[in-house]
Amino acid sequence: MNSAIRSASAVTARDLRRFVRRQQDVVQPLVFFVIVITLLGLAIGPESTIFAQIAPAGVWIAVLLATTINLDSMFLSDYQDGTIELLVLSATPLPVLVAAKILAHWLASACPQIVISVFVATILGFESTVIGALVLTLLLGSPILSLIGGVASALTVGLRGGAMLQALIILPLYMPTLIFATAAMHNAALELPIDAELYFLAGLAVLAATLAPFAAAAALRIRLS
Repeated sequence: MNSAIRSASAVTARDLRRFVRRQQDVVQPLVFFVIVITLLGLAIGPESTIFAQIAPAGVWIAVLLATTINLDSMFLSDYQDGTIELLVLSATPLPVLVAAKILAHWLASACPQIVISVFVATILGFESTVIGALVLTLLLGSPILSLIGGVASALTVGLRGGAMLQALIILPLYMPTLIFATAAMHNAALELPIDAELYFLAGLAVLAATLAPFAAAAALRIRLS
């Protein structure tokens, strides 16, 4: 058990150092996120009442799309340099190592977006209740995006045109998370309870955390066979 934790920690630390060296993998999703929100504001108009209704959902859609930008890098480098074979042959169960890599992706990609989302929501004039709902839904929902994205990335790693196939796989699976996250923010704007939506997102997060590492590990084995 201790050796598995040490191995997983080493994999997470290694991937985080890779993200630090390849800063474009962190910066590009953030830039894309800001551009989407800016274009939304310019298209609708910040003074419009429609903007106040759409903007909370727009923030979540921007986060969802930005998360998909660097999903292909989750396993690609390890696949190209042969590290995946070493992970498969490791004494540590492959799902544990896969979960460590997904955690590194979430820390390097989703966490900065959560921080930026708070600043963007404040600039856009969101109510404090809506900002709170945004933070809670992102904390519960963004791990789901990374976990599902990890499975899709493992299925398409090394394939020509894998990015398009990856999008076709993950976008339908992202819909429940998007629906309930935006519903929570809409209810928060109306000062209605959001407990049901948060419980559903928490259940999805637990389900994804339980199944996704095993599915991604199986996908990697298939890609190597």
